[in-house]
Amino acid sequence: MQPLLGSLLLSAVVVHATVVEDFNHVERCKDSLYMGTPPRGIISTTLKKICQRYADKPRYATLYDSKQRIPIYSAYTFKKTEGDRRVDYPWMYEPQLAEIDGDGNMQPFPQGYLHMKFEDSQAVLEDYSNVVMYERGHLNPDQHQSDPHDRAATYTLTNVVPQVREFNIGPWREHEERIRIRLNNYCRGVAFIVTGVTTAGHMIRRHNQDRVAIPEEMWSAYCCTEYDRNAPHDVRIFFPSHAALAKNAKEQNAVHELSVQDLEIYLKNKMAVDQNLQIFYDNCISPSPLPQYLHHTI
Repeated sequence: MQPLLGSLLLSAVVVHATVVEDFNHVERCKDSLYMGTPPRGIISTTLKKICQRYADKPRYATLYDSKQRIPIYSAYTFKKTEGDRRVDYPWMYEPQLAEIDGDGNMQPFPQGYLHMKFEDSQAVLEDYSNVVMYERGHLNPDQHQSDPHDRAATYTLTNVVPQVREFNIGPWREHEERIRIRLNNYCRGVAFIVTGVTTAGHMIRRHNQDRVAIPEEMWSAYCCTEYDRNAPHDVRIFFPSHAALAKNAKEQNAVHELSVQDLEIYLKNKMAVDQNLQIFYDNCISPSPLPQYLHHTI
């Protein structure tokens, strides 16, 4: 009986730990991914798969680079909202990046000392405290979530990257709002979003040490296979999937919309990925609608 008990206890730890081997279980953020499948082709031998848990519930998935101390992407399901932004949630960190024990939930930063082992594995508030040019830019933004706990869960430093201030409050925020309105009005099912970055070696430094990678570009893609097929043509062309790409810069930072496939072609030359890169399973192929004469059968 003892080996069985040990294996059961081990299973419990694996299910509840935030840093996971894969995302193929509901408790490991499978529901945050289209068809339960993460982006394919990203070379991730040293990257950490984080199931972002808050209040004992999985919220969204993040692929995290502990060396660069930024997320490579966050993947989440869009929730219809009015678009208001909350700023009263505490910033949090991910204990499981530094230690394997704990309940798997992200935790608010303490008021006092945070052990060095946490600084080694992830960004901390001090990394952003004296940088005037950059702001903490969400990959999974709070205005794409409606439940207060889902919104609070976006305020972890494992979900943010340094964004140039003018870009963060300008073109990128406008893009997030444009997608919010589009999915609010025309997505009839669940919309899955993956938002990520490319980097070029530039870092935020603190105490003469490289601390946090500065994204060169931001990219994002969504997949919604159940959408309003009676929408105007200039809307329908953005479904079932579409993508966006922009420079994280003070100038020449316009957000360009493009197909997911064109984004993948671009990223193959900008990221550590192989030729099989695919952001959404089966390219988010929309199932064919039923012919009208068959509607009475369902």
